[in-house]
Amino acid sequence: MPDIRRIDETISVAPQISPEDVTVLADQGFVAIINNRPDDEEAGQPDGELIRAQAEAAKLSYDAIPVSHAGFSHAQIDAMRAALDAADGPVLAYCRSGTRSANLWALASAKAGGNPDEIIAKGAGAGYDLNGIRPLLDSLSQSA
Repeated sequence: MPDIRRIDETISVAPQISPEDVTVLADQGFVAIINNRPDDEEAGQPDGELIRAQAEAAKLSYDAIPVSHAGFSHAQIDAMRAALDAADGPVLAYCRSGTRSANLWALASAKAGGNPDEIIAKGAGAGYDLNGIRPLLDSLSQSA
């Protein structure tokens, strides 16, 4: 099982999960999985469709919002917000290390009007330094 880091009661992030992890995640109370990792990013990583199939079998919702190292788009931020809003309980988002998932959550939270200071504090509490995206958080929060 990967290192799951809880940001708040609605979202946790983790490094790459395996299809076998999905049942354990369901048993831990997660209701949705968000995959922020592009398929074939690294040799040997589990295919997203295998995780989707396991999630559906475990009655979890599954969204794929792949984020490459090229950065984040408004479409990805909006898709993350929609997936979080649609979940009726705790969500696990994952990527290679958890960092892109934490960043995408932060951007989606700011775009929904979240306070950048609170977002950065929540990220820090989970072990993620979000200060590098502070200007984006400020901009998105002001445009909400």
